[in-house]
Amino acid sequence: MKVLLIKDVYKLGRAGDVKKVADGFGRNFLLPQKLAVLATPGAMKTSEKVRSQGEVQRAKLNSELKDLAEHVNGITLTFAAKAGETGKLYGSITTQDVAAAIVEQTKYEVKRQQIDMQPIRELGEFKAHVRLTIDLIPEVKIIVHREGEAAESGAAEPEEKVKRPRGKKKEEAPAEEAKAEEAKAE
Repeated sequence: MKVLLIKDVYKLGRAGDVKKVADGFGRNFLLPQKLAVLATPGAMKTSEKVRSQGEVQRAKLNSELKDLAEHVNGITLTFAAKAGETGKLYGSITTQDVAAAIVEQTKYEVKRQQIDMQPIRELGEFKAHVRLTIDLIPEVKIIVHREGEAAESGAAEPEEKVKRPRGKKKEEAPAEEAKAEEAKAE
């Protein structure tokens, strides 16, 4: 089925585009939601008009949401979760949890449907995208740490403890040997 998109549709196209879609998708979703019309010769004549109106509407929406995108882009969300010894969570961090944390931190309304990510089921750092418009997609950093441990200290300190002493011992060992040789020489 060929349809003419009236509005921007995520992962399909922009307003004014003619797309070939599955019959069920067009008949059961696009047409009833008024996101598209059948691509008849009469509708094709209006495609340029629809495209220009879509660009104007998209520019207006982007200018309104630009401030929100700047606030959301780059924020770090930390979650404390119960996890097993292997780092696997007993539950998961979902889009609903991330949306609630963004609203709490920025005071801007973000719906869970706007967040692009799979449920997080293990400890570590992750990234999620927030789809505000088809053009504005800020990125959010998510840190999941074990309940009862600090977020940065739980992830960063073990690496530092492992790396620093080994490096210092290698540097200190030749220095100590040199001092021991000097003591013997005297």
